[in-house]
Amino acid sequence: MSPPVSSDLGYVPPDGGWGWAVVFGASISVGFAYTFPKAFTIYFKELQAVYSISYSQIAWITSIMCATTYGGGPISSILVNRYGSRPVVMFGGLLCGIGMVSAAFCTSIMQLYICVGFITGLGLALNLQPSVIMIGKYFLKRRPIANGLAMAGSPVMLCTLAPLNQFLFDSFGWRGSFLILGAILLNCCVAGALFRPIGPGTASVKTQVTKEGKGALKQEVTEDAMEISSPTNLPVENKTEEEEDRDCCEKINQYLDFSLFKHRGFLIYLIGNVLMFLGFFAPIIFLAPYAKHIGIDEYSAAFLLSILAIVDIVARPTTGIIANSKWVRPRIQYFFSFSIAFNGTCHLLCPLASSYTGLVVYSVFFGLAFGMVCAMLFETLMDLVGAARFTSAVGLVTIAECCTILLGPPIGGMLIDTFGDYKYMFVKCGLVMVLAGTFLFIMNYYNYRVLAKEEKERKAKEEDPKTVRTENEGKKNWIKETTQDGPELEPLREEQAGPKKEVNGISEV
Repeated sequence: MSPPVSSDLGYVPPDGGWGWAVVFGASISVGFAYTFPKAFTIYFKELQAVYSISYSQIAWITSIMCATTYGGGPISSILVNRYGSRPVVMFGGLLCGIGMVSAAFCTSIMQLYICVGFITGLGLALNLQPSVIMIGKYFLKRRPIANGLAMAGSPVMLCTLAPLNQFLFDSFGWRGSFLILGAILLNCCVAGALFRPIGPGTASVKTQVTKEGKGALKQEVTEDAMEISSPTNLPVENKTEEEEDRDCCEKINQYLDFSLFKHRGFLIYLIGNVLMFLGFFAPIIFLAPYAKHIGIDEYSAAFLLSILAIVDIVARPTTGIIANSKWVRPRIQYFFSFSIAFNGTCHLLCPLASSYTGLVVYSVFFGLAFGMVCAMLFETLMDLVGAARFTSAVGLVTIAECCTILLGPPIGGMLIDTFGDYKYMFVKCGLVMVLAGTFLFIMNYYNYRVLAKEEKERKAKEEDPKTVRTENEGKKNWIKETTQDGPELEPLREEQAGPKKEVNGISEV
């Protein structure tokens, strides 16, 4: 089966051109959205000492930030549908800068929860979803490759921000570092400026003007008829109120398409991802603290994140190329399921790495598995629901995922506080992700079987001559009955024609 080439956007995406500039801007926005919570862990030890708090309490900062980033998905989707991706991303970059600059003046952990967790997290939310949405508008045939390149911005940022944060902390302290990070995050505004709007703009404007003109003409005719025959005023008003209620529901459904919850593939994706994110972020958040815990120096611990990021840089575009091939793309859901299970297996084996060499090997395989999952995270969703419904789908998915994203790292920190050992945290995350990958593999197999069966039944119904003959006979019987009823309906038609003549007579006078 060849990859699908049809578009449900109302136009043909260019699959290149300015789209590559959009991919570059998306790589910056996505890079900050995914990397910043991970790179922020460099400051955990210092913040723990300053505020005298536990691992689980300090983990709430990144948990709130990640949960807000994902929980802000519906807000981001609504704003994108209303104003477009460019202004939303630029406003998100401004929020990120404000949040980190404000965090430099915080005097309590609760203030850090608000400034870093909520404000910066919301700014990252307004960067993540619009960036992925714009790629779907510019690419169709090369969309997996474009998504892989855009997602590669995350490891590039991680490779840069991890040692940079350590350098800033040693040079300026955590408060000075937060001020500088606030200025760096303003580059999201520059990335948003590259998101040039695309779509059937001129055609839609002309269509809208034509519809408005026809609507105005119909409204004038309706008002004239109401003035001539006043008894019909009340039914028209009742109908208008019903239409207003229906319009309100349609507007809500326009911004967030809740009919997606009837989509079998969407529900399978949603359940699997919600379970996966319970163990997705905790290992990377606690990797550097774990290295310091077993006696590795700070710079070597931070370099583990750089190793992970370097492998991730290669893994994401490579995964995109593989996913775009004619052998993998028709069954990309299986590839995604395998990547999640592979990720969990790496975490299950991590407790065996008790030396720096072992942690380097773990970081290499973790970076490969992490890059594979991230490269296909949104591509698989777009493959299920289509580009036209993707804006609503990504908003609904992220709001559901934010619960497990919020709970994952604190649960890991609680296990560390309870047992005094990091291995239980890694085992928990590994088991959860293996379970999620297995669930997605089995349910996607079931979904493909049901879809194939439904397609087979549909083709059999179309090719069955009995069905066609029955439908033709039904049409003939209906036409025959209509013809027989024709003379009986003529007196009614004449009675209805009478008032119309009188109305015309009155109008002529």
